[in-house]
Amino acid sequence: MITRQTSSSSSFTFRFLSLSFLVLSISLSLLRFRPTPLASQTLTLNPSLPNSTLPRPQAPRNYYIVRFLQYRLAEEHRAYLESGVRSDGWEWIERKNPAAKYPTDFGLVSIQEFAIERVVGEIGKLGLVKDVNVDLSYRRDLLGEEKGASARVGAFMDGKKRPGKIFTAMSFSEGGGGGGGEGEYHFAISNAAVRWGRQLLMQRSQVTSLFGADVLWSKGYTGAKVKMAIFDTGIRANHPHFRNIKERTNWTNEDTLNDNLGHGTFVAGVIAGGDAECLGFAPDTEIYAFRVFTDAQVSYTSWFLDAFNYAIATNMDVLNLSIGGPDYLDIPFVEKVWEITANNIIMVSAIGNDGPLYGTLNNPADQSDVIGVGGIDYSDHIASFSSRGMSTWEIPHGYGRVKPDVVAYGREIMGSKISTGCKSLSGTSVASPVVAGVVCLLVSIIPESSRKDILNPASMKQALVEGAAKLSGPNMYEQGAGRVDLLESFEILKNYQPRASIFPGVLDYTDCPYSWPFCRQPLYAGAMPVIFNATILNGMGVIGYVESPPTWHPSNDEGNLLSIHFTYSEVIWPWTGYLALHMQIKEEGSQFSGEIEGNVTLQVYSPPGQGENGHRISTCVLHLKLKVVPTPARSKRVLWDQFHSIKYPPGYIPRDSLDVRNDILDWHGDHLHTNFHIMFNMLRDAGYYVETLGSPLTCFDARQYGTLLLVDLEDEYFEEEIEKLRDDVISSGLGLAVFAEWYNVDTMVKMRFFDDNTRSWWTPVTGGANIPALNDLLAPFGIAFGDKILNGDFSIDGEQSRYASGTDIVRFPAGGFVHSFPFLDSSESGATQNVLLTSGMTKADSPILGLLDVGQGRIAVYGDSNCLDSSHMVTNCYWLLRKILEYTSGSIRDPVLFSDSVKQYTPLYVEDNQLPSRRTDVNFSTYSAVMGKELICRSDSKYEIWGTKGYNLQLRGRKLPGYVIDLGRGLNSTVDTSNFRRPKLPVKNKGDSGNRYLGGLFNRDELDMPVLGVSHWLVPAVVAVTGVLLVLGFWRIRQRRRRRRKGSGSGRFANL
Repeated sequence: MITRQTSSSSSFTFRFLSLSFLVLSISLSLLRFRPTPLASQTLTLNPSLPNSTLPRPQAPRNYYIVRFLQYRLAEEHRAYLESGVRSDGWEWIERKNPAAKYPTDFGLVSIQEFAIERVVGEIGKLGLVKDVNVDLSYRRDLLGEEKGASARVGAFMDGKKRPGKIFTAMSFSEGGGGGGGEGEYHFAISNAAVRWGRQLLMQRSQVTSLFGADVLWSKGYTGAKVKMAIFDTGIRANHPHFRNIKERTNWTNEDTLNDNLGHGTFVAGVIAGGDAECLGFAPDTEIYAFRVFTDAQVSYTSWFLDAFNYAIATNMDVLNLSIGGPDYLDIPFVEKVWEITANNIIMVSAIGNDGPLYGTLNNPADQSDVIGVGGIDYSDHIASFSSRGMSTWEIPHGYGRVKPDVVAYGREIMGSKISTGCKSLSGTSVASPVVAGVVCLLVSIIPESSRKDILNPASMKQALVEGAAKLSGPNMYEQGAGRVDLLESFEILKNYQPRASIFPGVLDYTDCPYSWPFCRQPLYAGAMPVIFNATILNGMGVIGYVESPPTWHPSNDEGNLLSIHFTYSEVIWPWTGYLALHMQIKEEGSQFSGEIEGNVTLQVYSPPGQGENGHRISTCVLHLKLKVVPTPARSKRVLWDQFHSIKYPPGYIPRDSLDVRNDILDWHGDHLHTNFHIMFNMLRDAGYYVETLGSPLTCFDARQYGTLLLVDLEDEYFEEEIEKLRDDVISSGLGLAVFAEWYNVDTMVKMRFFDDNTRSWWTPVTGGANIPALNDLLAPFGIAFGDKILNGDFSIDGEQSRYASGTDIVRFPAGGFVHSFPFLDSSESGATQNVLLTSGMTKADSPILGLLDVGQGRIAVYGDSNCLDSSHMVTNCYWLLRKILEYTSGSIRDPVLFSDSVKQYTPLYVEDNQLPSRRTDVNFSTYSAVMGKELICRSDSKYEIWGTKGYNLQLRGRKLPGYVIDLGRGLNSTVDTSNFRRPKLPVKNKGDSGNRYLGGLFNRDELDMPVLGVSHWLVPAVVAVTGVLLVLGFWRIRQRRRRRRKGSGSGRFANL
């Protein structure tokens, strides 16, 4: 019997070992497997090479800008790289252009695909190298035949990216086009549209006379000895309209100096044209035409850097740039613009043709050291095409600055044609040279000997904004300081003494609508700080310093109820800085009603000028006139979550409505005062007070608010936020209103596009909203969204609405109220990358709206936010938002929303593996304010918790007995968030590869397929570990059997 057991055991051992080694062999072979990306050579790519002398290489090559810490001749930089970089697969690109004879601070290299990571790493480690960046390109369409806003085309057409850098509709149109219908104007506050008839027909061709240029001409000022750099499409030699074309330079890879498109010629004509039919402002200005765009309207960052360096080396006075785009993180370009202005070149740029949408300022016009120009018509209405502020650099964790700086006529302006004659064009591309012409004329009034001592980007901007005529009707984010007034600015400059100032210089809550949005909501005690972000203009020098913290000087005793904390630029460079006021009424003012008035003062000093001994010192004044009301009732206070919003740039954050195929990036800020400004006005009209939270959810006191409003959010949540929100709703009675968006991994993968400039795949960081994160937040309440993409029209109580790329509700507890409608699910259609096909798609009832009482609080969830977003709204759902807030804040139940027919008697429930999952092939931590970050309350929360983790964290993990949610799993489960844990998301280390500013999203090894595993090695690793565990398990069994056999044969070891 013992013999049989031994034989059986040996046979079993052999089979088991064989199986174990088989598993190990399979695992080792799987380690060699890796999903292969779609071969890039299947795409048809024709990137323009940034040097006309180079043959197009056969192997894929990529162009990188290497920035150095010093200016040296290009050959010295080349020798330095060649001596320091040991790897092969790269070469120096010789740039044969007019800047080649001057020292430079950058070089251009091409790197073969296989060597990118290694070569970039070696270059970046060199001591004299500042950084390495992809050579991006710009593309701008002129669209001369465009007839309206619908015809404008940006970087995307039918969901596909066009060649070139991402750009906005920075273009112009002939006649009355230029974006928006002819003679149409959209008011900022009401979003209504009015039309006006054509007038001033005789004056249209002579815009110069509207500004009084002839007055300065009669005094002998005509722009003489002013060097004007026009960065555009070039100009033809011996053009009859121009007296003084000094130099034409070509920076492109095309062998021509001529303008074959007409854009550069037209811009030059507005500035310095001499034809009687289309006079320019400064006909004697010296024109330096920089051809930086090809006939295909493409330009590379490296071309601009060389051209900018040449403009610095040749001492240009003024520079006009009628281009722009949303990417303010093209760091080499942005920093070179700073260098341009630091070298005392006054830059004028168009703010963009993306109006009437808010949050659509273009770069570089949105930079504080650049004069950003918007457009108006001849009736002093803001042109519908003109982009609106505020700047969005500071969002979501701050507040934007006032832009544009000024506005000028930009509709039906006359300018020069390519060869001869005049034509009429519209757009901010036209308004910008109008202001550039004004600037040239103003520069010429200062004697050349003292010109550089008095004139600089800050002093010129001071003259323009202080002399501008404020228009009645538009707000500060539409018109800036107002319409340019040449003669007023002339008077300011005539007697100018270097000084510092603040723009805007006044914040007046009684001046509506100019001071919108501030004038729409008064201050009150207990509110989140209201942030006003002003610009410091330092005309005393390129660098300045704030001598001591700003101070508040109230005009009367009531002013002591106002507490202001300041954040500001301690070093002001180049020429400009910022001053942010964080204003809050003290608790003792909770019943005060009235006005508070006073001044904020700030002292700035700069190094002494030529021949001066002491510092230049100037005191800046910002006048405040504020309205204050008693603290509103809790039910009227709504808190807007800004902290969890992510926008483009730097990540590919897709547009919320997939029907919008020519504007697929979410770049308007998603702020109450940008693309949600109409909703903000509606809430104020309804009597609600809306505050903004730019810090985590732990940083507000839920007892003060009726509803927390979460709309179109893309970021993750700290565990402390999830747990605090649960307690806030259940025990503190906070209302929660959630407006979600689509999220579907397959659709995101199909929305990928190959960028021919960076030669990398761009993939959405998330969907319209981050549904997996929202589901984590709502999990304690038994609520979850799905991954459908629903479209269709529906009606509730006679209110017609459009559901545009919204999602569905897949979990909801019994006892709530759920509204479902038959919609088309397009989640498998490929979204913006493929033509939507109706075949195979079926309509089914999908839950989209849920309302639920939870403990002492109330929750409402809705799967679409497009009806609140003014960017691409089809129909609004403000009526629904009002009804939701009545319920969540005031427990008022609308009889239709709470009809018995929609009551949920059984729960909605799907298993965890059916919920939308996070993408694991995207480095989300690059864009997140949560992942890998510290939970901290910042300066946009109440003063008493600045720098802390927030309120009520002692409640974290507390179990509230007696509250039960039916989760639909056959039993009632008590929710216990102390046991709730989110899946850990991958956080990429700082040293990992990937573009420095675009993050791992644009890595070249990104998979061309949805990868739902952690990575390609996870499955084989698990199999390998399993094999090892099987072997170890069998070994332990053998050891135990051996000990038992030995124990039965002898009692000598029984006591061991």
